[in-house]
Amino acid sequence: MKRNATAVWQGSGKEGKGNLTTQSTTLNNTQYSFGSRFAEGVGTNPEELVAAAHAGCFTMALSFKIDEAGFTAENLETKCVINLDPAQGKITESHLTLTATVPGLSKEKFDELVADAEKNCPISKLLDTTISVDATLV
Repeated sequence: MKRNATAVWQGSGKEGKGNLTTQSTTLNNTQYSFGSRFAEGVGTNPEELVAAAHAGCFTMALSFKIDEAGFTAENLETKCVINLDPAQGKITESHLTLTATVPGLSKEKFDELVADAEKNCPISKLLDTTISVDATLV
């Protein structure tokens, strides 16, 4: 399975502008720029997209783990915060905050499944950074 996206950039790093298009066209000439990456400009940025990818991947992986354990998630909501250190030119952390409603699932089993999803979702395996999770079972 292969997926793709295309980035187009015009101009200098600080004053230039670009757009991103994904294979599915969910992003279709979506604007990104220095301002959207390092300030509060309009558009998206690579770190925001990594955050979305990690939140989505982790949440889906956890859903599969919950299914395998014989339960069904009523609701899984994950927020991911990516920390980019411009001085290092590196993403230094991906922090996931999860709120889950899974009827009948014990806290102990929930914690085990969260740890497995955190470690084994494909985006977690891709990232060369510290990954942490705060998980709440309601």
